Amino acid sequence: MIKVLVVDDQQLLRQGLCSLLGLSDKVEVVGQANDGIEAMNWLHDNPNGADVMLLDIRMPRMTGIELLEALNKANASISSIPTIMLTTFDDHENLMGALRAGAKGYLLKDVSLETLVQGIEAVNAGESLIQPAITTTLINSLQGLNTSCDEPEPIEPLSSKEKEILRLMASGCSNREIAGALHKSEGTVKNQVSTILAKLGARDRTRAVLRAVELGVIS
Repeated sequence: MIKVLVVDDQQLLRQGLCSLLGLSDKVEVVGQANDGIEAMNWLHDNPNGADVMLLDIRMPRMTGIELLEALNKANASISSIPTIMLTTFDDHENLMGALRAGAKGYLLKDVSLETLVQGIEAVNAGESLIQPAITTTLINSLQGLNTSCDEPEPIEPLSSKEKEILRLMASGCSNREIAGALHKSEGTVKNQVSTILAKLGARDRTRAVLRAVELGVIS
């Protein structure tokens, strides 16, 4: 089972998430924290205790973004934990900050159990994920912030197939879902996604989508 640490300052929401995850036989909640400081202390005390962290963005004392930034400076045993940010529609500026800080996934707080578990499985397997609704929010935010007159840096051209995969990535599809939609093997899709990331100069799927939008590769 995948071990999960839940970090949220809203006690009812945190307990609700833990109860929801308790209905799944694929994940296990191994810890809870009220804010970033408590989460940092928990991770120091349990360096290999959690596989994935569910992290709220807005919290007192230490926010989710501040925690990610602190973890980036910490030892490797706790800095590499894959993190899913729990957010709301009006958090697009904070989402951009979390993206820069290294979050691997973004889910709305009213997410279903199925989507939540799938998201946990995805980041635990090394993938990035983002819900389509949040993709739109991030893209709108990026476009709103793009006030520079400079032309975006050129990239190696993407093939039509790569653009098709990129559009499916932007819609929130996993490698497995893309493979099913395009009638390819999951291994082939994984290799093509790696090629797309390299061409776009992006280190994960989310950054690749945002980079493609910024460059006008997809809309």
